[in-house]
Amino acid sequence: MVAAGLFCSVNGFLQGHYLLHCAQFDDGWPSSYCYKSGLGLFYLGMAINIHSDHILRNLRKPGEVIYRIPTGGLFDYVSCANYLGEIVEWFGFAVATWSFPAVSFAMFSLCFIGPRALYHHRYQKHS
Repeated sequence: MVAAGLFCSVNGFLQGHYLLHCAQFDDGWPSSYCYKSGLGLFYLGMAINIHSDHILRNLRKPGEVIYRIPTGGLFDYVSCANYLGEIVEWFGFAVATWSFPAVSFAMFSLCFIGPRALYHHRYQKHS
């Protein structure tokens, strides 16, 4: 948990530092295709993530301890819809900001969350 907190703090610092002190955006950036499509991807990923988390939170009744495979939403198509939403969200942020730190974090998310999603998929297939 400490490592996750440290990672998030360093990532937040790098993202913020780059966007506040290094990035050079002209006045037309908010109307650019890159910014608009990245923002659209970000919001799509956020919506997927929020909806998937809602499904996961309501998967079991209070006090239940059995494992349940989620259904509904994108869980009908992918095993880890919440992970998919997270990855789409960060790639949208990377496209919207067009920054190296954001692309790095999006790739890290894909490389870290992707194998976890594959493991979950294999586990759910055998359950």
